[in-house]
Amino acid sequence: MLSPYRILDLTDERSHLTGLLLAQLGAEVIAVEPPSGSTSRHIGPFAQDDENIENSLTHWAWNRGKKSIIGGVAEIELLAKTSDVVLDCGVFKDLDLGNLRSANPSLLTVTVSPFGATGPKSNWLATDLTLLASGGQLGLTGDPDRPPIQVGGVPQGWLHGALEAAEATTIALFERSVSGCGQHIDISAQQAVTQCTQTMLITSAVGAPPMARAGGGIKAGEYIIRTVYPALDGFVSITFMFGEMLGPYSQRLMNWVHEEGFCDESTRDQNWIDFFMMIFAGQADPADLYRAQDAIAAFTATKTKEELMAGNSERRLLIAPVATTQDIVESEHLKAREFFEEVPELGHKFPGRFARATVAFKELGLPPKLGQHTKEILGDLTRTPSTPPPLDPAPTYKPLEGIKVLDFTWAIAAPMATRNLADHGATVVRVESEGRIDVIRNAGPFVNDETHPDNTAQYHSANAGKHMISLDLSVDEAHTVIWDLIDWADVVIESFTPKAMANWGLDYESIKKRKPDIVMLSSCLMGQTGPMNMYPGFGNLAGALSGFYEITGWPDRPPSGPFLAYTDYTAPRFTVAALVAALDHRRRTGEGVYIDLSQHESALHLLGPALLDQEVNGRTAQRLGNASERYAVHGVYPVQGDDKWIAVVCQNTAAEENLSQLVGGGDLGDSTIANWTASQDRFELQELLQSHGIAAHIVSDSVDAVSDPQLIHRDHFRRVPQAYAGETVVEGSHYQFSRTPSSVLWGGPPIGEHTFEVLSEMLGYDGDRIANLAAVEALY
Repeated sequence: MLSPYRILDLTDERSHLTGLLLAQLGAEVIAVEPPSGSTSRHIGPFAQDDENIENSLTHWAWNRGKKSIIGGVAEIELLAKTSDVVLDCGVFKDLDLGNLRSANPSLLTVTVSPFGATGPKSNWLATDLTLLASGGQLGLTGDPDRPPIQVGGVPQGWLHGALEAAEATTIALFERSVSGCGQHIDISAQQAVTQCTQTMLITSAVGAPPMARAGGGIKAGEYIIRTVYPALDGFVSITFMFGEMLGPYSQRLMNWVHEEGFCDESTRDQNWIDFFMMIFAGQADPADLYRAQDAIAAFTATKTKEELMAGNSERRLLIAPVATTQDIVESEHLKAREFFEEVPELGHKFPGRFARATVAFKELGLPPKLGQHTKEILGDLTRTPSTPPPLDPAPTYKPLEGIKVLDFTWAIAAPMATRNLADHGATVVRVESEGRIDVIRNAGPFVNDETHPDNTAQYHSANAGKHMISLDLSVDEAHTVIWDLIDWADVVIESFTPKAMANWGLDYESIKKRKPDIVMLSSCLMGQTGPMNMYPGFGNLAGALSGFYEITGWPDRPPSGPFLAYTDYTAPRFTVAALVAALDHRRRTGEGVYIDLSQHESALHLLGPALLDQEVNGRTAQRLGNASERYAVHGVYPVQGDDKWIAVVCQNTAAEENLSQLVGGGDLGDSTIANWTASQDRFELQELLQSHGIAAHIVSDSVDAVSDPQLIHRDHFRRVPQAYAGETVVEGSHYQFSRTPSSVLWGGPPIGEHTFEVLSEMLGYDGDRIANLAAVEALY
């Protein structure tokens, strides 16, 4: 899909993932490395534990399919004239990206930095751990009686910035395919991490109660809903929740628990659909919640993960195994979908394409040797960028203006993707039915703590800038409207369980017959095919299936898992990158594309080194708390205040020496550092540590984030109009385009807010036709 483009990858392990994804989409990716090789080549794990720069599994994981040259600024300046995109994360200190764009006005330069290029923290030091602290994810993860905890296994903070870079690059290339003009994209890894809080950083801005961590569970008001349960051979994650959508799953689970003798009839027969509403109304005993959870735990502890999954399928429950890296590498589902790709030259299989498509992703070869392609690439500098003549003046409209998107998504993962399309100018029409409202409408945080389906800031943010039409798809006339919307649209995106769209006659093959050039994407947990394709659930279950639960927690305790639905935060970036690359392909060729995106498969790329360690060395990733295999000083420590913390990492010997002097000499064990930090003001302490060359950041909560001068400078929290609340707060884009900036127009709309506008202005229906639709109750 991106085969015409050349990408110059100047990054290291912090953003190598960006180039890998663009290579899978078909771009030529050239990695420029210093003579000693990228730092990723020096980071373990290593194949057969042989610490050779050609054996780093960290490097292998994110550099397949690239070409490697040895060079510096001079070589970069030569190659930038032949390239379409330069990816940067600060490896080459003397490089001036502005000079590169001056020499090649069509060039797109993309920089991933900790906090963005400008602002009061733009020069601060950062590591994965301190980025998780600054973006709010760290403070929401872990057991409440211990320090907040990182997502383990593979450092995650920088990778969220790398995903944003891939998404932003495809959007910028699409715009440039018309304008012919380059620009700079400035990506903040801190802002990228905020996506992992599922908008819970907004709570203080909208007058909602704060969210707190509840290791292995979710805190709902005063109560903790457990999500991790023991099994005979490990752990499982269970969604035991309530309400019209989830309550029936919980009821079926309690029926099974009772059949096996682990609860009494009164517990089985509790009203699990209305249970939480009954608690808040004083009509149910909160102790029943914990009694039920204890019964579930006693029951699951008697069965293997496989037995529980068999029951999950037979009884239609919401259970997922807490998968190990071994489980993933041996997965029958991934084997059936041919996710892992064999690299015969190395004798091992690697995580493969992040999605499947009718225009095939590029199957990548082995990772390059250091400098393997230097002679080949530098010996031919005749290539010219793949771009039309530049428009004059260079346009400043949004990159996706004119693109029309028909949105059948729900919950978080896919709606966040279409929100990004809307931010960058696409017209997004969201279809929703009042008879089956989006589950996220009943989730907080609610503006001013008023519970109402049109008043949740989470929905406002995930669906900002979209147009809302409400239809009853059980009425034939509503389907006529849908087909007219398909004729109108460039893109159709849906996130239902496989076969749902086919049941409505709206599957890709049906749509393609009517509109051959349509771009369509289906997003679900496990993909459209394979033995687990019909697996229901949310991103929390996919997070367990994808290995993130098993590696997040303390070695002496059960896994706590990341906060809420981890793959819901990663999937939107993959979705946008694939969709916009497909639009780019269609613009050039006229060919439509269908994309099958599995949240599970795409997220596995964030665990690439750990999966390769399993495949190559047979080593299963373990929970390590906040420990690091790379840095000796790497932890989260108490400071003044209730449940207040600071993340501290010494990136080199100089930083360790400076910290040793600050703490008064002696060892730098966790207890020594904790004793020193405990009595200090956290804001003063992070400034002190930064001034001494030590990466540090407070563990931000909502109040901290909303008042963070860097996030204020980046306009991260944005007040926008919203029809029900009057005004709401949404999170802004995590990256900034120098020439074609994004914007947010309004908060996620109430059901049916734009029905008349969509029908009359977008589809051209007259008043009589709209009245007829209302008369047959096709409209809500």
